[in-house]
Amino acid sequence: MAGPLDDDPWRVLPPKPYESLADYKEAGGGAGLAAAGAVEPAAIIEELAASGLRGRGGAGFPTGEKWRTIKSFESAVLRTSVVVNAAEGEPGTFKDRTIIRANPYAVLEGALIAARVMNSTSVSIATKAEFNVEVARLRGAVMEARAEGWLNGVEVVIVEGPSEYLYGEETALLEVLDGRPPFPRIAPPYRRGVVEVVAGDADAESGSGLVADVRLAGTDDNVAPPVLVDNVETMANIPAIVAKGAAWFRSVGTAQSPGTIVCTITGDVEHPGVAELPMGTPLRVAIDTAAGGLLRGLELGAVLVGVSSAVLTADQLDTKLSYEGMKAIGSGLGSAGYIVIGAATDPVAIAAGVSRFLAIESCGQCLPCKMDGAEIAARLAKAASGSATDDDLVEIRQRLETVVDGARCNLAAQQQVVVGSILDSFEPRVAARFEAGAEPVPVHLVVPLVDIADKGEVVDARFADKQPDWTFDEVDSGKTPVERLTDHRSDETLEGAG
Repeated sequence: MAGPLDDDPWRVLPPKPYESLADYKEAGGGAGLAAAGAVEPAAIIEELAASGLRGRGGAGFPTGEKWRTIKSFESAVLRTSVVVNAAEGEPGTFKDRTIIRANPYAVLEGALIAARVMNSTSVSIATKAEFNVEVARLRGAVMEARAEGWLNGVEVVIVEGPSEYLYGEETALLEVLDGRPPFPRIAPPYRRGVVEVVAGDADAESGSGLVADVRLAGTDDNVAPPVLVDNVETMANIPAIVAKGAAWFRSVGTAQSPGTIVCTITGDVEHPGVAELPMGTPLRVAIDTAAGGLLRGLELGAVLVGVSSAVLTADQLDTKLSYEGMKAIGSGLGSAGYIVIGAATDPVAIAAGVSRFLAIESCGQCLPCKMDGAEIAARLAKAASGSATDDDLVEIRQRLETVVDGARCNLAAQQQVVVGSILDSFEPRVAARFEAGAEPVPVHLVVPLVDIADKGEVVDARFADKQPDWTFDEVDSGKTPVERLTDHRSDETLEGAG
């Protein structure tokens, strides 16, 4: 792997895709897996901890600490599982799919190293059924690795899951692997993994029939095995760290955010793109490098960090892409997907698009998230149409306070943070939109990317027709996804969420 093993600036995203495992090996691939086989698992965990690698899926949790925690909860009965989260769906993000298309071998090698550390015989790469190119690349890589003898008794399965946004939330992803809809669990993966068991009976399923089984939250014993879930980009970084060491990994980036970050830049730019850059690179440079800069003559209005963190304004373009840099301005690095929006686009229209996306994608396990989110989205759409009043703005503000009540995942907090930051950052323009006589503007479409092609970005336009019950029916059923997709809308489940 020329970049990771030498002095080239890239680490996980080669400038030219690897066509075969032989190409990957010729460039140095496989060195991490070989090195992992020569040391004890604890040594690998300590090297990852020393490297400072943090999860690239959005949360940014320290990878070494995560692996150490998973290892400490090993079951005496069943083996730990390893899962690669390839269910990318954050609006404005295309970095995981780009990595898989160019370098699926590093992702697989990282997962096999994780299996070695966790003493696991099972690796699942959880992607979406609609990701045809990525699924084909992954299947081909697994076949080649098996023929090469890399798997060494580890079963690697490609899981083709649903299109829903929540499928990317790691506990909801585990629900899909368990054969259920993507509804987030209460129990964290280090306590309960892919395999469900009842305390005292390692072979029995829980059998409650409840969505995202509340009994998974128990901490009474260590019978049920944990699961290690890491993002595609995180896994792709593992092999070179194991092969080259923590000091090498820290040779780029910042002290608190070492390494590189793979950024996606879309929106009002010369051309959308994906680029791997050292952590600490200013956002302005990332926009120029990956996307050729803002459209000529454009005045920047806002930059959405997907729908996960507070919006960025024009005066924050020089913020460094690092965990500490983004935190300092009250936002977050997220999955480094940035949607650039010109000043001509109304901020309330942007907020309405964000809110609608999150309200639609809410599963309904936590009713404030679904109901308050829907009300926020409706009133923002009303404001975009020019028919809202001050009372609507007051109601939106109040709902933003209650939308997170009892939330078991982060989606409701995203509604609160992203929409709230837009309202606060553009207060004069927002206030004007809730006055009589405001000119109507279309709601800004905020949806996942389907592809980044030569002629521009391709977005999931179907989302404009998606109903709150997760169907594309002409008329919404009036049911939440939980009610529609399960036999049980259990009060016990909803109470467990609080």
